[in-house]
Amino acid sequence: MTREDAATIFERIATLLEMQGENPFKVRAYRTGAEIVESFSGDIMQLAAENQLAGIKGLGEALRDKLHEMATTGKLEFYDKLKAEFPDTIFELFDVSGLGPKKIAALHAELGVSSIADLKRACESGTAAKLSGFGAKTVEKILESIAFREQHASEFRQDQVHGLVQEILEALREHPNVSQAEICGSFRRGKETVHDLDFLVSTRQPEKVIDFFVNLPVVVDVIAKGPTKASIHATHGLQCDLRAVTSKEFPFALMYFTGSKEHNVAIRQRALARGWSLNEYALTPVPEHAGAAVIPPVHDEAELYRALDLDFIDPELRENTGEIDAAEDGKLPRLVQLENLRGVFHNHTTASDGGGTLREMAEAAHDLGFQYLGIADHSKASFQANGLDEKRLLVQIEEIQELNAEYAEEGFRIFTGSEVDILKDGSLDFSDEIMARLDYVVASVHNVFNLPEAEMTKRIIKAIENPHVTMLGHLTGRLLLQRPAYQVNVAAVIEAAAETGTIIELNASAWRLDMDWRWWKLAKEKGVKCSINPDAHSTRGLEDVIYGIKAARKGWLTRKDIINCLPLAEVEKVLQAKRAR
Repeated sequence: MTREDAATIFERIATLLEMQGENPFKVRAYRTGAEIVESFSGDIMQLAAENQLAGIKGLGEALRDKLHEMATTGKLEFYDKLKAEFPDTIFELFDVSGLGPKKIAALHAELGVSSIADLKRACESGTAAKLSGFGAKTVEKILESIAFREQHASEFRQDQVHGLVQEILEALREHPNVSQAEICGSFRRGKETVHDLDFLVSTRQPEKVIDFFVNLPVVVDVIAKGPTKASIHATHGLQCDLRAVTSKEFPFALMYFTGSKEHNVAIRQRALARGWSLNEYALTPVPEHAGAAVIPPVHDEAELYRALDLDFIDPELRENTGEIDAAEDGKLPRLVQLENLRGVFHNHTTASDGGGTLREMAEAAHDLGFQYLGIADHSKASFQANGLDEKRLLVQIEEIQELNAEYAEEGFRIFTGSEVDILKDGSLDFSDEIMARLDYVVASVHNVFNLPEAEMTKRIIKAIENPHVTMLGHLTGRLLLQRPAYQVNVAAVIEAAAETGTIIELNASAWRLDMDWRWWKLAKEKGVKCSINPDAHSTRGLEDVIYGIKAARKGWLTRKDIINCLPLAEVEKVLQAKRAR
């Protein structure tokens, strides 16, 4: 059994126990266990098999015994008995926005609802609305959530496919008949969600590579197979396509299958204006075009763009939104890279709803090579996330100061912060006096998502007008493939952020990627700075910045546009200046 399997089992145990009304501390223990298993740096399953888990903080004796059982037998009797009380489809109900364990338990016990299909029928028939705690408005929201889920059923988030992409690429690159292998399509362009995955290889033996591809361990079934291309269904039903071309054809195929369609059309028109025809295999002269220039040799994508008198255009920018003109004029930005990040803000600990302690989060950030870490646990209004009240926050500030004394000689600092709820009227969950004690404040909306656009926009702008607010968290509140953004005038919020000097977060969680990449060019033009924040709820969550970097690159951002690309001494000055405004 893999660590991913074990973590999933612990998470599902927590979910089922919560549905049964079990002690919340017991529920939390399993959720913490899942996060520890997932983020542990060593081979935790091997340690579990050898009964060597003692001393790992957060794993009590009961969880250690269960891990040992899973590692040695491949199953867990406790989980098998627990889930036998519910159908397997019960877990899909947790993807419906607005449904928590208590409501799901009531639906299952009283109406026999155990799947999305059951839930939809119960809502449409009116029976769900009659249950205690539901009502017409709740049912309406549930049906809207189901419709949203169905609309995006064939899409996958970056985190859902990232591991699969790396696994398939690694396998293809190790094949003796493969010269080059790349991922193409919307994944290469850094889109927030993908419908399928497009792989490309160069080879002299395409049939051998195709045979290898359709027999990979991740393959669930083969959709189609030919001498130079194949399509399969992999994990979770995700379609993966492979094209095999020659090395000479590779740069043309790489550009073509990367897309976007709009970018490719514009590029082909540019080629035609020079008397050339461009397709996925070659650049060739148009016979009837008089005076066509001689086609230069093309060995890679950069030379292909150069042949068209363009600078190389990074894949993330290929959406036909001005990148071709910029490439012609030599004005493409030098996009931010992962190694440019010096630290991260907006991270949670066990003090609220995180899975890592303050020290564990600090050590993990330090081990990743960061110079600083911002802690922003929830404020008290987020009671569902165990938000901190004023007393607990002040205690945390003292704990951070003590840890900073330990880290002083290593050039690493923890910033004191809070993710402060923006209340319905735009006021904030903490007083100015309390927020003044912090190094920075992230202001976020966590409830009352159904306000009209004008009212929601006014609410957010009022919050960021408070001089103690440093940055705005997850601006639109969206959860990709699960919950749409609430109604808000993003352009107006960007304008207000420019006026108040408020930093806007690019929430790097693959569930959010909010603010959306489509708005960052405007924000950049207005002089609004970005902070790529992982919104980490575990030590592993700190690594989610990889998704934020992709989105930032897609938004045309450079290291100069992002405050957490600044070294420690400079970011300290930025935070101090922001608080002094």
